Amino acid sequence: MISRKILVIHPLTHSTKIAVFNNANLIFLNNIKHTGQELAKFKKVADQTEYRAKLVLRELRDDDIDFNLIEAVVARGGLMKPVKSGVYAINDIMIADLRSGVMGEHAANLGGLVAHEVAKEFPNAKAYIADPVVVDELDDIARASGHPEFERKSVFHALNHKVVGRTHANSNNQKYEDLNLIIVHVGSGGVSIAAHRKGRVVDVNQAFDGCGPFALERSGSLPSGDLVRACFSGKYTQDELISMITAEGGLKAYLGTKNLHEIERRIHKGDDDARFYLDAMAYQFAKEIGGLYTVFEGIPDGIIMIGDIFQSEIFTGMLTKRIEKLGKIVIYPGVNDLDALAMNGNMILNGEIPVFEYK
Repeated sequence: MISRKILVIHPLTHSTKIAVFNNANLIFLNNIKHTGQELAKFKKVADQTEYRAKLVLRELRDDDIDFNLIEAVVARGGLMKPVKSGVYAINDIMIADLRSGVMGEHAANLGGLVAHEVAKEFPNAKAYIADPVVVDELDDIARASGHPEFERKSVFHALNHKVVGRTHANSNNQKYEDLNLIIVHVGSGGVSIAAHRKGRVVDVNQAFDGCGPFALERSGSLPSGDLVRACFSGKYTQDELISMITAEGGLKAYLGTKNLHEIERRIHKGDDDARFYLDAMAYQFAKEIGGLYTVFEGIPDGIIMIGDIFQSEIFTGMLTKRIEKLGKIVIYPGVNDLDALAMNGNMILNGEIPVFEYK
């Protein structure tokens, strides 16, 4: 096998995760931390690009990574215009959309921006993003919200959904494009639960804005009338309400923490509130999964659950007892974005998938 090195970049709000893979083997890993004080000098998220790129290059040099051997830079995809699933070469149009925040500002936008900058230092590498959060394959019927002024949008953990869907199919000697799956992804804050029909995500909750079930720090879909009245009550600013929905809701709001180990310790000590709200979250997950069951004409081929949260026997038990009658449940508790990006990088270099142009 030819040795091929891939740099992957996964930006978060206060850190930039980077890794170098030799084919599928991890050979370098670092999580570069950014303090609030360091980031405060940047007015917009995109303004952090050069700062983060320099730190990435410094860490690679300090670890003696040979820049000549990097053949691909693959980054987390951000809030661009909606696209079909796949890998996209980073071009000037994409850079402009990520810098302007055409679909909103988020740390994920830095993936393509930083990858574009650092790839300039690698003589044999090109820069890509893989399955950005704006992958949109929804059936038209799934877009109808109930009022023509509002359309349901597809913004979710597309990268992990697609990689695990393919991984699951391959492990069973099947093709992802032949299966009907319900896939549940629980990240560090939010949750996305999607109906995958024959290789397309035809319905999914809008995870970025916190719609759907409540999760670790997302409030989920709140009572509309109460939310509208809160908006005009004068008690909150727009930013405070957005934070309430996307960063200060869910278990964090109910229990003062989103740390599952802490919540489990409280349950073991007899904390009835901790048990109740963890079970309430499982209840809402189950309702969302059950709702997607109706999307398929027939029984889905499996219910796939992704995320560290499924290492919790308490939460997993709370959820599975409600949905086990719906079909086969398969859990992938250890999947992460770096592995998913590297997998796409290998498929690019091996010519196994096409590379699309962003327009």
